[in-house]
Amino acid sequence: MRNLFCILAVIAVLAGCTNSPQSPNADDATIAAVSYKNQGPTTLTLYTVLNNRTNAGAHTSLLIGASERVLFDPAGSFKAKGIPERNDVLFGFSPEVERIYAGAHARETYRVVIQTLEVSPQQAEQAYRLALQAGPVAGGFCASATAGILRQIPGFETIRGTFYPDRLMTDFGKIPGVQTRIYREYDDPSLEKALAALN
Repeated sequence: MRNLFCILAVIAVLAGCTNSPQSPNADDATIAAVSYKNQGPTTLTLYTVLNNRTNAGAHTSLLIGASERVLFDPAGSFKAKGIPERNDVLFGFSPEVERIYAGAHARETYRVVIQTLEVSPQQAEQAYRLALQAGPVAGGFCASATAGILRQIPGFETIRGTFYPDRLMTDFGKIPGVQTRIYREYDDPSLEKALAALN
């Protein structure tokens, strides 16, 4: 009985990272046209979408502020006009697009935990290269894929492999220097409606 409960719990968590239809991979010219060069310090920002009722993690993504600013959104459902995607990496990720991304995920039923850590240019570039090679990611593997990237970067050895976004959030938050904020909105609980309004 205990094994059955564990299996059902894993399935419930994996359902949070939906297996959305794969977007066509953007070509080089489209990506180059929107490329956003990082303007500030090199950073890694972990996004965790949490259920407001259960506090369970529903999705994980990683914003990488390297020479270029991109979002690794494994098995994510965020689609916006003018934001091309290739293998679960979103390009043209300016601070304005970042706010739109947070707003699309925060709603009546979910909040977004945003954890930012300033890293060396070398660490950021390694994360950037790994993200470009990691996708596309199957539905339910958002936390696993993100943890897999982080675990390969020097200084992130304490990150454990996991399928649970909230566990990855906890591990990331223990790294010295992480700054955490919580983003909330109270609009329609449907992500699909939020993205339709955005587009």
